[in-house]
Amino acid sequence: MEEKAPERADTVKCLVWDLDNTLWKGTLLEDGETWVSEEIRSVVKELDRRGVLQAVASKNDHEPAWDRLEELGLAEYFVLPHIGWGPKSTSVKEIADSLNFALGTIAFIDDQPAERAEVEYHHAEVRTYTADQATSLVDLPEFTPPRVTVDATRRRAMYQASFQREAARTDHSGPDEDFLRSLELVMDIQRAGDEELSRVEELTARTSQMNATGVHYSDADLRALVDDPRHEVLVTTMADRFGPHGAVGVVLFERHVDVWHLKLLATSCRVVSFGAGAALLNWLVDSAARAGVHIVADFRPTDRNRMMEIAYRFAGFTDDDCACRSTVPWAELEEGDPLQRLHIVSERRDAPTTLRLTALDLAEG
Repeated sequence: MEEKAPERADTVKCLVWDLDNTLWKGTLLEDGETWVSEEIRSVVKELDRRGVLQAVASKNDHEPAWDRLEELGLAEYFVLPHIGWGPKSTSVKEIADSLNFALGTIAFIDDQPAERAEVEYHHAEVRTYTADQATSLVDLPEFTPPRVTVDATRRRAMYQASFQREAARTDHSGPDEDFLRSLELVMDIQRAGDEELSRVEELTARTSQMNATGVHYSDADLRALVDDPRHEVLVTTMADRFGPHGAVGVVLFERHVDVWHLKLLATSCRVVSFGAGAALLNWLVDSAARAGVHIVADFRPTDRNRMMEIAYRFAGFTDDDCACRSTVPWAELEEGDPLQRLHIVSERRDAPTTLRLTALDLAEG
């Protein structure tokens, strides 16, 4: 039923563009006038539709270069523009760090061999492309995600909103809880439907730090579980006054008579600081308490998901034995599989104070 995430080359998450004679034709400081071909314009829009973020690393004066992007109607498609006179390898690294992306998911395109070589020397993981390749990028597999989800089509808008949130956080001088309340956060938890299933699959594949088992469920597996009355496949979305966070959490569990077997819990790292993981776990424990059942949760430690174990422990999950465990069968495991079973005696939990929660009633299910 379940499978480990396959080994494959990373899909590009962010393409960093040079401007002069790459994104546009001409050199701004020398020619004064530059233009963008319709083919390049189409590439920018299509990558944006697929959820590939796009940034800028250009040796130019910032104000006239950015003004020109706005005149061309393309400025809105770019996040984190680095327009100045520093090394482009520094710009690429700062962009990756700001997005919290591994360098292996960053691509860089520039017409100058020396600029590409400088980036390659400092960051061997970054894939580089010549300006002549620009119009064919959308045909390359690394720029072609398996499917384009609802969240992918608005990924750039979500990241732009996230930068506004961070600016607001920086400007806020009071307690962190007051800041979270000022965001007017809303968390919604519902059963996954057809539209949500691809978002669920994407989350299980992309999330590693806050994934309790490191297991990837395929679209076919998820659809089979949705159709199984014993299983619940839930998707969590969040939004606030700056805009949507998109799909940020997945819960998969199987109902038994006296216990819910939590097979997968994964939340996006983007919303850890907003208390999403804790709110989701507390809601699940409260729902189990109202249904009169315990929870047994699968946890498989990896080299990246220590934060998820801490979240489970903080929520009250332990290694304590309980008779309810005997009702949850162990799947056949491969030798050396470190799968653990954590347990909690469910109890009523207070509603979160820093966000508004809307959710289905699992106790009635």
